[in-house]
Amino acid sequence: MNRVTPLSTDELLEAAPYLAQLRDAGVTIPTSFHVLGHRPRVLEAFQPFFGSIMREGDVPAGLKQLIAHVVSRSAGCLYCQAHTGHFAHTLAGETYDRVEAVWAFETSELFSDAERTALRVARDSGVVPNAASDEQFEDLARYWSASEIVEIVSVISMFGFLNRFNDTLANELEPDAVEFSDAHLAQSGWTVGKHA
Repeated sequence: MNRVTPLSTDELLEAAPYLAQLRDAGVTIPTSFHVLGHRPRVLEAFQPFFGSIMREGDVPAGLKQLIAHVVSRSAGCLYCQAHTGHFAHTLAGETYDRVEAVWAFETSELFSDAERTALRVARDSGVVPNAASDEQFEDLARYWSASEIVEIVSVISMFGFLNRFNDTLANELEPDAVEFSDAHLAQSGWTVGKHA
């Protein structure tokens, strides 16, 4: 249950009219936006920041979503786990098999050594205290450029904000994210929890 009442869609679009293009394209506007709409300038600033991290750069979009998923699970945010798993498939083209196997990345043949290094850092960066190590970054540098490493850590760091925002406010998950997660993430321990 939402700890802060989300704005209605009309109220949100009044505060953030640029989101009308999402609604008009048939995209479900996440509950988190409806809540963040109470601070329209923060929501407005967040959009290009999020886009510059998730939609630009050289790290594949699907891997970015899986990195976001892994760090969100380590941080315990069920809301972001649902969205990143769902978006990895629907927006970034990851297969169901890779989304379902992401928590077996250390041994699954579906992941390359380069992907494992990034997912390992995501897993260990999401816990408190941060458990990412110098050795992990040495491994990262074997496969990824300095720019790509900053890109990977930017995904992890942005989801630090999203994990805290959505988990603390207990934002309600949208039905399509719940449906996807029940079908493809529940076998790894995902539940809707307080986001029902």
